[in-house]
Amino acid sequence: MPDPSSIADVLKEKLGAESVLEFKAQRQRRAYVTVGPAFIKDAIRILMEAGFKHLSTITGLDTGSEIEVIYHLGDYSNVVSLRTKLQRDSPELPSCIDLLPGASLYEREVHDLLGVNFKGHPDLSPLVLPEGWPSGLYPLRKNHTIEDITKRLDAPLNEGGQP
Repeated sequence: MPDPSSIADVLKEKLGAESVLEFKAQRQRRAYVTVGPAFIKDAIRILMEAGFKHLSTITGLDTGSEIEVIYHLGDYSNVVSLRTKLQRDSPELPSCIDLLPGASLYEREVHDLLGVNFKGHPDLSPLVLPEGWPSGLYPLRKNHTIEDITKRLDAPLNEGGQP
């Protein structure tokens, strides 16, 4: 199993030098790798083949200019956080549930909160948002203020006579 500090070299060797956009080994047994969206699924597959088979979570972040999706993969003593950056207006990635079935709920959560479309996911129905949540309103996007969200939520609820 490769040391996390050498994982960028493994990815570059198997996917090409252009696949790895950024690499950082911040501390021992912990690495951060950024790949382009076109390489994300193959990078996950390569990491799994290298022994990083445990997906602890998928997280997302709105940086203001783009959406980042981060897959946290481990081998129980090392962790690689595999990141990709997406355009805010159409954030889309291939689903990885065929490789990591446990990713299903994480992909649904990131879809709910940031609006990332995971192509090939069989069920992107809401997981954490309440029933009746307005379509296209992603609460972790920076372009929504709490006041905006409250207004959009109150209008349908008050018109429908619900508390």
